[in-house]
Formats: sequence, structure tokens, C-alpha cells
Amino acid sequence: MFFGGDYNPEQWPEEVQEADVALMREAGVTAVTVGVFAWSHLEPVEGRYEFDWLDRVLDRLHAGGVKVVLATPTASPPPWFTAAHPEALPVTADGVRLTHGSRDTYCVSAPAYRDAARNIAGELGRRYARHPALAMWHVHNEYGTDCRCDLTAEAFRGWLRERHGTLDALNEAWTTAFWSQRYTDWAQITPPRATQYLPNPAHVLDFRRFLSDEMLGAYREQRDLLRAGNPDVPITTNFVQGGWVSVDHARWAESVDVVAVDHYPDSAGIGAEEETAFAGDLARGWGGGPWLLMETAPNLIYTRGRMHAKEPGRLTRHSLGYVARGSAGAMYFQWRQPRGGAELFHSALVPHAGPDSPVFREAVRLGRTLAVLAPQLAELAPPAAEVAVTWDAPSWWALQGAGLPSAGIDYLAAVRQAHRALFRSGIMTDFVFPALGSDLSRYRMIVVPHLYLAPPEVAALLRDFVASGGHLVVGHLSGIADACARVGLGGYPAAFRDFLGVRVTEWHPVDPGVAIALDDGTTAFGWSERVETTGATVVARYAEGVLAGEPAVTRNGTAWYVSAGLDDAGWQRLLRSVAAEAGVAPVLEDPPPQLEAVRRGALLFLLNHGAAEAVVPLPEPGTDAITGNPVGRSVIVEAGGFRVIRNGQAAPV
Repeated sequence: MFFGGDYNPEQWPEEVQEADVALMREAGVTAVTVGVFAWSHLEPVEGRYEFDWLDRVLDRLHAGGVKVVLATPTASPPPWFTAAHPEALPVTADGVRLTHGSRDTYCVSAPAYRDAARNIAGELGRRYARHPALAMWHVHNEYGTDCRCDLTAEAFRGWLRERHGTLDALNEAWTTAFWSQRYTDWAQITPPRATQYLPNPAHVLDFRRFLSDEMLGAYREQRDLLRAGNPDVPITTNFVQGGWVSVDHARWAESVDVVAVDHYPDSAGIGAEEETAFAGDLARGWGGGPWLLMETAPNLIYTRGRMHAKEPGRLTRHSLGYVARGSAGAMYFQWRQPRGGAELFHSALVPHAGPDSPVFREAVRLGRTLAVLAPQLAELAPPAAEVAVTWDAPSWWALQGAGLPSAGIDYLAAVRQAHRALFRSGIMTDFVFPALGSDLSRYRMIVVPHLYLAPPEVAALLRDFVASGGHLVVGHLSGIADACARVGLGGYPAAFRDFLGVRVTEWHPVDPGVAIALDDGTTAFGWSERVETTGATVVARYAEGVLAGEPAVTRNGTAWYVSAGLDDAGWQRLLRSVAAEAGVAPVLEDPPPQLEAVRRGALLFLLNHGAAEAVVPLPEPGTDAITGNPVGRSVIVEAGGFRVIRNGQAAPV
């Protein structure tokens, strides 16, 4: 069980470091991440390495019983590097070369940067590969930095040659006959840069795919150097999610030994708990099993424009929510809050107030809880669900493009909404990746929100799922285009029309905030469509406006199509109904409001996010996994509290 966080000893004198180890022991910390942003301390001058201070840090942590996740510091090159290699500074789409002074100031395609990154990774590997404190390697930090410079252009052209083979094939894939964009020489192609009007969407999409592959290549270079020193030490990098991140994490997952994610909810209300569940389920899907929460904020939630202090118990509930969904622990950014620097007010387990603070006291209690749960979790597989939601990073990228029918199109919001409807219904949920050929056979029900790109193999996968009796709910803006963002002809959604039994002839985006009534009492916002049925039956119709009387929700056997932008209540009602028909039950029937229930094998996690005590009926008697005391057919969960129940077995304590 990994419990701890990012530790930056280079920011503190050694007497503070000594105190840190004592505090870590008090809190039950089992592991810390070291060295993420320490390049200028490890290599203050090119080729001159100073490891003595890091030797003492690792030895001190080892003596204190704390394992180390040792990072390569390549996300933050030191000043000497950028002074010597200005060509390795990133260039924006507007052609502006950025300057040193923050983190992530590098171009991943710059040969000098790749050489320097391999050098420091190689030195760390040679020195620490067999250090007794080393538990895992952490390569880089949050891959995602974008660059549009000439070095990137050269690498991009090489990637395009490999992907498309010939210019004729590229011109066909990119539809360059439009606006006279036909290329006759590879040298004519650059990264997408600021231009007069709308860029070519296929060009932009391929560039983001290239960036994902280019960064993956940089990761693998360091990974392979570290692996050579000691093949028994697992290696990972921390995945970060955001619209700006050109990383296809589902494709990266096979290149890491354990999927590790950074997650920072951005809602102060119950949305933070919904986002926590979403991130945990998605990370489990990427990894196909156990994964690790590498970073989250222990005592703050970063909402737009302010930092919200977490209420008592929220740190614990969030952490247990991740663990319940398969995380091998809970790690935080960061251990000790810095006195200066750009993130001097960032969340920490030891804040400026010191250990005599609410966050540290809660961390101590959480450390004890995780220590009791660790041996019980070790014998359990991650949660298994019968319902899944699709995820596809390239579809997200394509739906961020210019020239779309509505500025309100939001891939992430659509996927979150589908997951949220299932979360609020108490239904365990996985994520699947049709573009990667995910095995769908063990699922009874799959929800498809905004799966915009649907090449033939994706359509075949979902068609076979329906043919085998699976229940499929497809939302609008799915099945629209092929992998090159070329729209299928004959009516939307071209890739799925045959098994959905519908044909959409027009899109009718709706102004923000304008409600659309359906005849079943459901309300929709943002999107509507003119739908013709070609075999499907109508479940609900539009009740007003130009589409009054036209189909809004249809079904064709076990395949549903949702053409309207249903609100949360509408999605929840629909998905609960489909789930019930598919034979999928929630973890608990009719739980108290804001009571989250997650089952991981024999352990039932009950997290009360409400302000009132909750009496929770249980499916069978069991044992309190923390205290070892028996429990009957119901249990009380205090406001803001949690219980973990082991059903039918005695819990080791």
C-alpha cells in the first residue's frame, strides 16, 4: 500500500529533513516520490553530477522505513541547459518561442533535450538501481508539453511518412482537395500553426496523435535505460488528464508497469466525489487492473478562481474512494508545503502551519486505516463491473476542433455525465476502449457518449456486442467520422445506423440555457436532431419547437439512440431503466442520499458524503474491516464518515 506523496528535500535544510522522516513514521507513510523537479540540484552544470545529497536522503528514508519512488527530473530542465540549447525551448502555435522560468520548458523533439534526458536518467539508473529504498521508478512528470518548432516539424513529417506511406495517401486522408491544400512535397507540411482561418481538422488530429507517440518514445528511452540497471524495479510515469494533454493514455498503458495517475477534482460540491469516482474507474480501465493514485491534493480543491479547503473527513473519503476502485494506495502532492516558488500555496500533508494542523492529523488517522486495510486488499482483485462507458482520446481531440456545429460540444463533459448518471444510480462502472479492440464480452451494458471517430473495426465491435444480446446506449455525436475525421455519408451516425435503426438528417444545436421538453417529461439542453426511424421504435419524442413530434430517443432491440442532450435526471432515469432490463443491479438498493457504496471483492466501502448520519442496510452480515467487530444487517455511517465492511469473513487486525 503506497501512502505518502511528492517529497522535495532539496528545498529544505537537513534538520528539516530529519524531522520529516519522524513525521512520516508518525503518519504511517510508506513511500515518497523524490527528485521530480531536482535536475538543477542533481546536475548543476552539464556533465557534473552531485548525488551526495540524494544519497543521504535515500539512506535516511530507508532507515526510517520509507520506500522511495525515484523520479527522473526531465520535466524541468535546468537553466544551463536552456542557455546552451535555446532551440530546445518550446514554440507556440503563434510562433512565439517561450523562455526559461517555469517548468515544462522543453521541446520533446529537440535532439539536445532527448540526449540530456537520457544522460541524467542513465546516471540515476546506474547509481540507484539497487538501492534498498527504491520501490519504483517515476519517469518524467505529467507528459503533455506541446511544441510547434521546426525540430518538431521535422519529426512530425517522419511520423506522417510512417503512418501514411505516401503523399497521395496523406492527401486522401486529410481531404486536401478542400481549399487547395494538396501537398506535393513532405517539406511543405508543418505542425498546425496560427493561420488565417480554420485549420484542417485531420491535420490537427494527426498532429496530436504524433505528439502522443513522440512523448511515448521519449518515455521509453528513459524507461529502457532504467530497466537495464535492475529489471525487477517497476517503472511508470504519471498520467495527467486535461483537454490540453495530447497523450492517448489508453495506448500508453502497455508501456508502463503500473498505471499511475494524477487527479485534482475541480468542484467544491458533490461534483468532487463524482469526479473522484470517474478518475478511479478510468484509471482502472487504462491499467486493466490495479493502478496507483500518484498525485492528488490532500486538503484543497482547486475550483475556478479559488482554492477550497476540504472539510474534515473529505481527504479520507476521497482517498478511500480511489483505493476502493483499485488504487494500490494514495499519494499526494505534496508532503511539505514550500515557503516560496510558483506553487507556494499548493496543498500539502504538512502545511505552512506544520504538523499541528487538521490535514496532518487526518493524514495520521488515514495512515492507520490504510495499514489495517493493506493486507486485506492484497488478496483482492480490483472491482469488476457489468456496465462500461467508452473512452477515446482522439474523439476528444477531434471534438475540440474549430468549425463544429456548436461551441458547446464538450467530449469530457459528455463522458462525465454518462458516468455520473451511473454513479448516482449506485452502479459500478468500467471504461472500455473500442479503438483498441477492448473485450466487451463480460459486460451486459455499454454507454457510448460522443464516440465521434468510429472506423469500421469500432463499428463491428459494437455491432457484435448488440448481436450477442448486449444492451448499448449510444449518445449523439457518436459514429460520425472515420479515423481521419472524414464524415460518413448517407445520414448520421453512418457507422452505427444499421444496428441502431435510425438515420439522422439534420443537427439542431440549441442555444445555451434553453430547455427542450420531451413528451416523457424529460428535459434536454444544448442539442437536438431530426431523426428518421429505419427499424427502431420511438421511446420519447420532442414535445415542442421545430422538431415537435419527431423521435428523440429510440431503441432497436437492445440498442438505444439518444439524439437529445438529456439533463442529468434524464440520463439517470434512462440508464437505470436500461441497466435493470440488462439485469444489472446497483451495489446497494435505495441507499441513503449521498452515500457512496463501492464493492471490491469481499470489501464493501461505504462513504457518507452527506451532512447527516446514514443508516445503511447491508445485503448480509459481516465484519468491520477496520475494528474486526461483527456487524448485522445494517450499519451506521456518521456524517462525513466511512465504514468498510468485510462480508462473511473475519477481518485480520
